[in-house]
Amino acid sequence: MEYSNSSNTEQPQTCLEITMEVHRVVPPPHKSTIHKLKTTLKETFFPDDPLRQFKGQPTGKKWILAAQYIFPILQWGPHYSLGLFKSDIVAGLTIASLAIPQGISYAKLANLPPIVGLSCLFHTGLDSSFVPPLVYAVLGSSRDLAVGPVSIASLILGSMLRQEVSPVSDPVLFLQLAFTTTFFAGLFQASLGFLRLGFIIDFLSKATLIGFMAGAAIIVSLQQLKSLLGITHFTTKMGLVPVLSSVFHNTEEWSWQTILMGFCFLVFLLVARHVSMKRPKLFWVSAGAPLVSVILSTLLVFAFKAQHHGISIIGKLQEGLNPPSWNMLQFRGSHLGLSIKTGLVTGIISLTEGIAVGRTFAALKNYKVDGNKEMMAIGLMNMVGSSTSCYITTGAFSRSAVNHNAGAKSAVSNIVMSITVMVTLLFLMPLFQYTPNVVLGAIIVSAVVGLIDIPAACQIWKIDKFDFIVMLCAFFGVIFISVQDGLAMAVGMSIFKILLQITRPKTVMLGNIPGTDIFRDLHHYKESMKIPGFLILSIEAPINFANSTYLNERILRWIEEYEAEDHKKQSSLQFLVLVMSAVSAIDTSGVSIFKELKKTVEKKGAELVLVNPLGEVMEKLQKSDEAGDFMRPDCLFLTVGEAVATLTATIKSQVSNHVV
Repeated sequence: MEYSNSSNTEQPQTCLEITMEVHRVVPPPHKSTIHKLKTTLKETFFPDDPLRQFKGQPTGKKWILAAQYIFPILQWGPHYSLGLFKSDIVAGLTIASLAIPQGISYAKLANLPPIVGLSCLFHTGLDSSFVPPLVYAVLGSSRDLAVGPVSIASLILGSMLRQEVSPVSDPVLFLQLAFTTTFFAGLFQASLGFLRLGFIIDFLSKATLIGFMAGAAIIVSLQQLKSLLGITHFTTKMGLVPVLSSVFHNTEEWSWQTILMGFCFLVFLLVARHVSMKRPKLFWVSAGAPLVSVILSTLLVFAFKAQHHGISIIGKLQEGLNPPSWNMLQFRGSHLGLSIKTGLVTGIISLTEGIAVGRTFAALKNYKVDGNKEMMAIGLMNMVGSSTSCYITTGAFSRSAVNHNAGAKSAVSNIVMSITVMVTLLFLMPLFQYTPNVVLGAIIVSAVVGLIDIPAACQIWKIDKFDFIVMLCAFFGVIFISVQDGLAMAVGMSIFKILLQITRPKTVMLGNIPGTDIFRDLHHYKESMKIPGFLILSIEAPINFANSTYLNERILRWIEEYEAEDHKKQSSLQFLVLVMSAVSAIDTSGVSIFKELKKTVEKKGAELVLVNPLGEVMEKLQKSDEAGDFMRPDCLFLTVGEAVATLTATIKSQVSNHVV
């Protein structure tokens, strides 16, 4: 823009005293409907433009790039070296020491046999071995993700299935439903990645996840009171009230030996975790603490025959590799709906955790994780796992953190871990016979304590109070109602917030900052001033059927308030200026607003002016303005400054001619 010099140096210039070059508003270039649809679909489903790497490449190179895109192992595999393998061996053995006791513990949390928890770390079927870890190693794009069962998915699976099927009275059916649920969870996860619908999991906002994880951590911890106190008759419900009621109504079953052992090992595990958090180089302290706890407690029970003195033990475990389980998948019957529903919920939660963990460590090592690839890798891993005696698995934060700190260089660390667990299944399972349940409970509590993120909750309170309410809904919903209902409440509140933002878009009145052609919110910038005769409003959202009625009513109220205020000053409204820089889209209902506003404003003797309508918006307004009423060149401007200066000059010119 060009501004003319002014000889008036005594007073600061206002926008009205500036002569500026007015730029014409140019309509957008014509695009066919097919081109528009193609662009929209591309931005919706392919925002990362995965095909850009194939542009300008010869045919042979394209095939290689395609294979590397589908199988990331082909990217890093050819460059894999013995030095990297040494690092992966150390990392794999380290996470195995953590994964073995966690696998047994999480299986009990899901009301499944302990050996199933280890099978999730090592899968077998006919002539194949460690299939799901191999699937992830081939298809996954994260170098640090350590796959296996996780506490939250275990809790949800166990609690949802237990509502209709008892794991005690009908263990075979319960196991069948667990495997079927895992299949549907994997199918849903892989479908999201294949169809590139990963944005669906974005509806689980950070506030929702923080509240949900904290509530689930408390519920998981409370469930361990059965093991930590030695209670035999314990409630099957998950809520806070029934759990505490069961605890205090069965005080005669409390075992002081169990309480003492549980307290000692829980303190040991929490101290080890604290040490590793304070000094990351000592990560092995926290990683090895669960296995050390299992070994020590097992030796104590065996030496003192503690199973005869009130301390319950796991008992004899099946030795050897689990058989294939595809014949246990149930795709018919009355419980099919339960399996699908449970698979959907557990699939979303585990997928969200896995991708979040993968992206976190990728950012630390400065490499990228493809969300859609991760969805397909995790989904296929669970689909294969469901037929090889495994329930739902994903990338766990605790194991992945240990894997990262142990120096893992690739997904080979997962294979090393699974081989270690295979050896345990084949030769070492009898050693776990005397492992006390109280130590497994302590391991679970120490693992889920990290899910309670108080600093993040405080930050949410400072930033967004509505998000804090969403977080509380998830937290209290999980604690007092159920895990799935608490999650549903939080997601519902988040969607309600989005609907509020869509149906009640923000509009602000703009004023001129003296000495400039800049216009800003009058309530934000106190030095900004109203321009007599002008009502300048900024619409800060797309206009559609959901908010068109509200916007029309809100703009009319702005006009009424302006007239009521300026009536005292004996001035009238001459121009309604709508700033549309933030209006990225509009539909037919939105277009009708401008026609109605045009008629309303003209009845009041004023004129409607549009500032900076964007390409798509301007195109639709032009197509609807057959009579050329509100898309005239003298009613369209690129900036508010140009609009005010031009219209003010026009008014002065008309007044001068009238006087003459």
